[in-house]
Amino acid sequence: MKSALALAALVAFSSAAFAQDIPSPFGAPENQWATPPAGKPWGSSAGIERGPKGEIWAIDRCGANSCDGSDKNPIVLLDMKTGTAKKAIGAGLFVFPHGLHVDKQGNIWVTDGGVSKDGAKGLQVIKLSPDGKVLLRLGTAGQRGNDESHFQSPSDVVTAPNGDIFVSDGHAPIPNIVPAGLNMRVMKFSPEGKFIIQWGKPGSGKDGLNNPHGLAFDARGRLFVADRANARTLIFSQDGKLLAEWKQFGRPSGFYIAGDRLYAIDADSTEQTHPGGWRKGVWIGSISKGSAEAFVPDDTAGEGVVVAPDGNMYGAVNVAPRGITRYGRK
Repeated sequence: MKSALALAALVAFSSAAFAQDIPSPFGAPENQWATPPAGKPWGSSAGIERGPKGEIWAIDRCGANSCDGSDKNPIVLLDMKTGTAKKAIGAGLFVFPHGLHVDKQGNIWVTDGGVSKDGAKGLQVIKLSPDGKVLLRLGTAGQRGNDESHFQSPSDVVTAPNGDIFVSDGHAPIPNIVPAGLNMRVMKFSPEGKFIIQWGKPGSGKDGLNNPHGLAFDARGRLFVADRANARTLIFSQDGKLLAEWKQFGRPSGFYIAGDRLYAIDADSTEQTHPGGWRKGVWIGSISKGSAEAFVPDDTAGEGVVVAPDGNMYGAVNVAPRGITRYGRK
């Protein structure tokens, strides 16, 4: 534990200057690359994920920043050659679709961080088949809470190899969508949706979280948490034991992990949050070494990131220019 934290501190110390100088393995970002089923514009997006057959799903927040009252399908299967929609599902199910995960069976999981105007929808985690059939719901529709059957504002979801479900709860406040005063936690459920355990509280210490925004598992079954407002990556065992704290991958909003490679997308770093040089973009590095080895600068970087089978990288962008950004492999 001590050696991992020492390495993180050492690498973090030099990361600001490092980001300015290291070559990017990808070309310049191509903003608003993809087209949703109803045609552009693509709405706000925080999620883009790769399925077990290399398929890529992404969130389109119904051409806007909310799906409340919309009849559009917000979960889109992309044709990675053209950027057009091959399929779209989920109409009428979500208010503020945010976190996205595709499990090893190809089912799609979505977190909903908002509440509908009539109070009947939102604040749930919903599992869908690839054809859009609802398979499971976690949380109580439209009702915020801190207990095991309610969420405050679920930001992301991921499943472990054995099917256990992990949810990060406590998205940063968003005017008219997510209120202030949230709890901050990671929750674990059985594959059937039975609550098992939770950990975390508001704060910046070893047991603290501040806007836990993204989740991913590495090949060793360790849970990576993007503790965004604390500008760090936390690594946990599946029972909530803190294994490492990394600050060398920026202020992460989301992750993509492939083997030993970690891709961490930073949508929020500024001179005010990180004086001296942290930039928006995507950090790429080795998990086994705990080292950042490449950086893709992008002043309009999004909140989700994925690498497709063709080697190109894609980002899900929440603010202008909203949509899906393509980073072509050099």
